[in-house]
Amino acid sequence: MMEDRTYKILDRIDSPQDIKTLNIEELRELCAEIRQYMIECCAVNPGHLGPSLGAVELIAGLHYVYNAPEDKIVFDVGHQAYAHKIITGRREAFRHNRTKDGISGFPKRSESIYDAFGAGHSSTSISAALGFAEAAKLQGLNQKSIALIGDGSLTGGLAFEGLNNAGASKADILVILNDNNISIDRNVGALHDYLLKITTDPRYNKAKKQIWDCLGDGWTRKTLQKVVTTTKSHLVSDSGGALFQAMGFRYFGPIDGNDISQVIETLDRLKEIKGPLLLHAITKKGKGYAPAEQNQTIWHAPGPFDPETGERIKNDTGVSRYQDVFGEVLLDLARRNPSVVGITPAMASGCGMNRLSKEMPDRFFDVGIEEEHAVTFAAGLAAGGLKPFCNIYSSFSQRAYDQILHDVALQGLPVVICLDRGGLVGEDGATHNGCYDMSAYRSIPGAVIAAPKDEIELKDMMYSAMLADKGPYIIRYPRGYGEGSDWENHEYTELTAGKGELIADGTEIAVICAGPTTARAAEAAEICRKETGWAPAIYNIRYIKPLDTGLLDKICKEFKTVITVEDGSIIGGLYGGVCEFTSAYERPVKVRGIGIPDRYIGQATQEEQREECGLTRERLTDVFKVEYEKISKKDEKVLEIKN
Repeated sequence: MMEDRTYKILDRIDSPQDIKTLNIEELRELCAEIRQYMIECCAVNPGHLGPSLGAVELIAGLHYVYNAPEDKIVFDVGHQAYAHKIITGRREAFRHNRTKDGISGFPKRSESIYDAFGAGHSSTSISAALGFAEAAKLQGLNQKSIALIGDGSLTGGLAFEGLNNAGASKADILVILNDNNISIDRNVGALHDYLLKITTDPRYNKAKKQIWDCLGDGWTRKTLQKVVTTTKSHLVSDSGGALFQAMGFRYFGPIDGNDISQVIETLDRLKEIKGPLLLHAITKKGKGYAPAEQNQTIWHAPGPFDPETGERIKNDTGVSRYQDVFGEVLLDLARRNPSVVGITPAMASGCGMNRLSKEMPDRFFDVGIEEEHAVTFAAGLAAGGLKPFCNIYSSFSQRAYDQILHDVALQGLPVVICLDRGGLVGEDGATHNGCYDMSAYRSIPGAVIAAPKDEIELKDMMYSAMLADKGPYIIRYPRGYGEGSDWENHEYTELTAGKGELIADGTEIAVICAGPTTARAAEAAEICRKETGWAPAIYNIRYIKPLDTGLLDKICKEFKTVITVEDGSIIGGLYGGVCEFTSAYERPVKVRGIGIPDRYIGQATQEEQREECGLTRERLTDVFKVEYEKISKKDEKVLEIKN
């Protein structure tokens, strides 16, 4: 239960206007109170704590200097936006952050007028903020456009497309680079090293002070341009600022993004400068909470914890998570096969690939938040004779559709694409639900799409994918705990793509399942058997593509009704595939689909989301019974007519 603490200043803040009357000392105290409030709320209602702790002063400063919602503050991803939500009238609602019927964990336009642009995926802020800036110019509006982007998100290609366009356009846009030296896992790549070099270069830090002294003495634009051109071009050209200057931005900083006085002073001075500006702010992820500062990767989203001690409250069920199974199996396959390598777009610990990175660092590639590059890079590795396993969260893989189609599938390259977080993901909600993978990739010629029913099948499918000589071989599996199967003692078995299996015998109705929905459907069938003496037959399709047409043909000959069950979009996935088959071969069966409906499913627990979509054991039991009653009544009417 959350402590009902009283806050001296925070309790008086109901909108950004309320902070504009505070002095610097009061603002410092407000920032401290916001941090404490975040910690208390996230301890019992988990969320993205670490990033938001580090961005408090930047957000408080933005709302102090600018006039939202007229001025547009655009967040990247949204992991760092908790202080924004608390300041903009959602302080009490934040207690129910990321819960069913509560507020979203990310900026959401329909939630608040202060959320200028929705965000759940990275690298979008600069493009969106540029759109606001150009829209304001065309409409003659006097409003500012600000993008707050983390250094991890800046590695994404879309961020550079936005920078390139914004710099060339000369639009009035301020990009604030929130540089905390880490995204979820430690940042990697040349850009990260470039930014780190800026922050540690003594020549630049000395020059920076001189520049800001000039800014404080009523400089003119001409003087500013001269200072920037002569001083910064010489001292920054080999330390990082030249990168942004070359793209048409004026570069300022770095400043201490956790010093509210420096943040406000800097933003005040930059507010009146026209054109594309980039402010480099150094912050500390997890700022103000020792456990989060000391272990930034874990405390990015730590789950429930004791706010006093920092001890994380583990829900140890004794069952492996799918990501752990993936990580252990990949490492074992790499030990057995020297051609196996792993690629991840900045999700090494989240997907379980950190195991490979520790034991075989030369065969592990973290490419940063670059899903498109990850897939094409994997294609190059495959063309070069290796067997790449590219792990991407299902929702993020949407960005790499063209690369999967054009660079992998069209060339038939043996790339294994493992889609973690397939289906309903829970509290992250609509932006992160992996609903669309099966329907999106099923249309790609030559693709294999596998949906393991449990940990053992995931293990076997990874092994089978390693042996495949063509690709893409796509394996999608859900977030969270598995079904409790003894996968560790299971010997590898090669599975034939396009071959399903019968799980349990039944009559009248055949239930065809994809993925872990198989277990819930089997449980529902057993309930039907115990309560009515009747049960449907349960099939595990295993492969969404290619479908087991032999099995489908057999089912259509033996059953009057077919029900498909999938943890994915009802449009175009397993249901679509079965309907296409029955139509093409003119099979006289009724097909009903159960899956994720044609609407966005909001944040809630995974079980609550399944309930909403009819995917719980209880909801499936009800559907099975209703369909059986329809068949029974129809048979009774036919019998009456005959008699």
